[in-house]
Amino acid sequence: MNPAPESFRLLPGAAASPVILHVPHSSRVIPESVRGGIVLDDRELERELDHITDSHTADIAEAAAAGSTLTPWRFVNGLSRLVIDPERFPDEREEMLAVGMGAVYTRTTHRERLRADGFDARPLVDRYFHPYADAMTRAVEDRLEAVGRAVIIDVHSYPTEPLPYELHGADPRPPICLGTDPFHTAPGLLAAAEKAFAGFGGTGLDSPFAGTYVPLEHYGRDRRVGALMVEIRRDVYMSEPGGPAGPGLVAPAAALAELVDALLP
Repeated sequence: MNPAPESFRLLPGAAASPVILHVPHSSRVIPESVRGGIVLDDRELERELDHITDSHTADIAEAAAAGSTLTPWRFVNGLSRLVIDPERFPDEREEMLAVGMGAVYTRTTHRERLRADGFDARPLVDRYFHPYADAMTRAVEDRLEAVGRAVIIDVHSYPTEPLPYELHGADPRPPICLGTDPFHTAPGLLAAAEKAFAGFGGTGLDSPFAGTYVPLEHYGRDRRVGALMVEIRRDVYMSEPGGPAGPGLVAPAAALAELVDALLP
């Protein structure tokens, strides 16, 4: 584990681009100070990281940015979601609290204990969650000021077989799942994504994962902020559960670049 990892990075894109590729779950990095609060031994922790990490999604976003006509911005989480999950609601609105996976996880993907009962999550929320949310909010506001709109494309992956923590694991698991929000996902944005990812043998809508990420400052308030989640089933591009990427990584990166280009003025 790195002793002083970078919490997140905003990688600049073209000044005229409205697109932010958001990569929240690609890292396996856990600071030593956080590792001490996790009850798993090292082998168990590596197994959990294999399952919970959206491996290689930062590489997919990087390749997509390089292949886009107008380089999108990229906001990349430098820490594992086992530190904090920046995409969860930090309060009782979060449905994943039912399985111990709110903003700070207390249970694993297999519903086993990750942190001690009664663990105080507030220090992690204060140190990592709020600064991340504030920085992402600023990134969106910067795009709004620069070009009058922002489009967040959330880049995720998910396992071929459901894991015990999933609340909707019985739902269909297509090669590509597009997560939407009724306020922030305009029909044109969804149509562009369906077209870009049409060649993967099936594109599902909000199954098995639904929704997308928008900073709370803009969520449900500002229609200038568009958002869509792209979930790539892991057998499309990598060896599961936490193995290397294969040649299949090229195709989703190219499709993501096509989507980015479709969102230009």
